[in-house]
Amino acid sequence: MIHYLNKKDAVVKNGEVKVKTIGFIVNPIAGMGGPVGLKGTDGRDVLEKAMVLGAVPMAPARAEGFLSELMPIRGRVQLIAGAGKMGEDEARSQGFSFTVIGERKAETSSEDTREVARRAKKAGVDLLVFCGGDGTARDVLDVVDLELPVLGVPTGVKMQSGVFAVNPRAAARIAIKFLSEELPLREVEVMDVDEEAFRSGRLSANLHGYLLTPYEPLLIQASKMASPSTESELRNQTAIAIYIIEEMDPNVIYIIGPGTTTRTIADLLDQKKTLLGVDVFYNKRIVGQDVNEKQILEKIEGKAAKIIVTPIGGQGFIFGRGNQQISPSVIRKVGLHNIIVIATKQKLNGMKCLRVDTGDSTVDDELRGDIKAVVDYGEERLTKVK
Repeated sequence: MIHYLNKKDAVVKNGEVKVKTIGFIVNPIAGMGGPVGLKGTDGRDVLEKAMVLGAVPMAPARAEGFLSELMPIRGRVQLIAGAGKMGEDEARSQGFSFTVIGERKAETSSEDTREVARRAKKAGVDLLVFCGGDGTARDVLDVVDLELPVLGVPTGVKMQSGVFAVNPRAAARIAIKFLSEELPLREVEVMDVDEEAFRSGRLSANLHGYLLTPYEPLLIQASKMASPSTESELRNQTAIAIYIIEEMDPNVIYIIGPGTTTRTIADLLDQKKTLLGVDVFYNKRIVGQDVNEKQILEKIEGKAAKIIVTPIGGQGFIFGRGNQQISPSVIRKVGLHNIIVIATKQKLNGMKCLRVDTGDSTVDDELRGDIKAVVDYGEERLTKVK
């Protein structure tokens, strides 16, 4: 359902600039589990494990990236930010005018997110922006429901909900357009997966409700779509896998991302690949299962390597969603010319473009442009990456 704003809500009214308020929430631990292969950071035990594995916070930098792109309207915006590392620190670093909700804490929780959202709603903000993943979206949903426009800046591991912009830069563009050009609002799904099942290789996503999000279809990611299991789709996956196997160099290490299309390669090699993880192959055998960023870098040190990925159905992401283990450092080490994209024709036909959101704007810009995707046995299609 599309909801249209009233003209009185525009930033410019009768020639005068009207200051808008943005509720701003940062989940400081969102995304930490991705590069270390944990597929999420819900729960204290998982966070501690991520830190032991060397995980570092990702959300603060991406939150600052979002705010830096809001500079064109900085003088017309007032932030109502969570205390400390929940938004205050990022707002201060970027020079925004802000008021603080709550008290600075060394450790934050879901309840802190809900409390900031609750008080931002009570303050009547024009837009609530949160930086996190699907778990953070659920926390916001619990408080806001359909009573307030909400926009997600993607900083998590799991982002299947339709509330997220495709990247922090796009989120800023949406916010600016929404506050100044009367973008309509749309009800979007808030989805989340069972993390324990996810880590065991089972994708169990549930619908938790709906949020109102500024409607800009080119900049908002779609909800994830499962690949169809039709006979023609399975034949297409098999044909692609056979072609990739025939082309594999026994002296090259292959870093193979998650997905049913990539798993078909392993199935035909009689190897047990993790459906939702990243695995390393050498001489057509798995030599590293469900690896993290550090393990990948160790495996490819001093060796020739290639990356094989398939886009997420409905969203088009080849990097930055569900495969953060294949980090900017890994991509640089392997080389852009050694990336192989595979996708069935039906999946690719359902996408306007492919997308990247690695967290490194330089790498993202280098990846953007035309890329060849293997769509059948010996058949490639030139596809745009945005």
